[in-house]
Amino acid sequence: MSDQEDAIVIQELTKSFDAVLAVDRLSVSVHAGEIFGLLGPNGAGKTTTIRMLSALIGPTSGRAWVAGYEVGKQNQEIRSTVGILTESPGMYDQLSAERNLSFFGEMYEVADLPAQVERYLRMLGLWERRFEPVGTFSKGMRQKLAIARALLHEPKVLFLDEPTSGLDPEAALLVRQFIAELREEGRTIVLCTHNLDEADRLCDRIAVFKSNLLALDTPNALRRKLFGRKVVFHLVTAKPDLAEFVKQHPFVQSVEVVDNKLIVGLDDPESQNPLLINGLVQAGAEIQFVGEVRQRLEDVYMQLVNA
Repeated sequence: MSDQEDAIVIQELTKSFDAVLAVDRLSVSVHAGEIFGLLGPNGAGKTTTIRMLSALIGPTSGRAWVAGYEVGKQNQEIRSTVGILTESPGMYDQLSAERNLSFFGEMYEVADLPAQVERYLRMLGLWERRFEPVGTFSKGMRQKLAIARALLHEPKVLFLDEPTSGLDPEAALLVRQFIAELREEGRTIVLCTHNLDEADRLCDRIAVFKSNLLALDTPNALRRKLFGRKVVFHLVTAKPDLAEFVKQHPFVQSVEVVDNKLIVGLDDPESQNPLLINGLVQAGAEIQFVGEVRQRLEDVYMQLVNA
């Protein structure tokens, strides 16, 4: 692996299914201990990428390393090092929650298996239901159990494919909080999701792709690259002469008046805001408060995938 700080290194990874190119020369590095988002439309190759990195299917070409092990050459080591939550995790409905986890743990030869099963059932609020058949569980409970199963063998790298899909708000919040706690433990998490608000809250960096990579950066950096930065000055009255006054500043990129708000494009609000505030006050403006426009990640995503 090329960089000891990276938990995953992908070089020109490609996967074709007959005539269909699912993943096209993907090159990405995932830092150790970060939550890394894979975003893209259906059919973009997200799940295929996870399956390759989990050593469940082989790539057509290219190379990848996961936790220091090379895909295609050290697959058994990769499988024992990663945890994976699929979009539709299969469970044995007739078995209890405890037995489902124990069955999986036995295959992975988990040390002190009863203690591990208890630990994760308690962490995810399922301990009191441990003896009940999984077939009686709600979707949220089944999803939490699937997360417990993915973590039972203490993987260094965790792949989560739509972890909150179909969950009610309370269950989804619990899962998001749990994912954030896993990052605090130093685990590397690759998150596939269509929930862009969830990606915005959780991910340190995101990769947007449709077969090939379209963009890679932090959510805030992508916002700034595509839309710049805009500050909103909320005024008692936005007089026309105030907009003209703001335009005179050479660092101002744009000015828009909406109701009683001045929306000003700046490249460095932290240093430029005080100059504008002082100038507006001297020009007679009554400023109620100042804030920055936060472009939705959805807008960033749509601009990238539809470009």
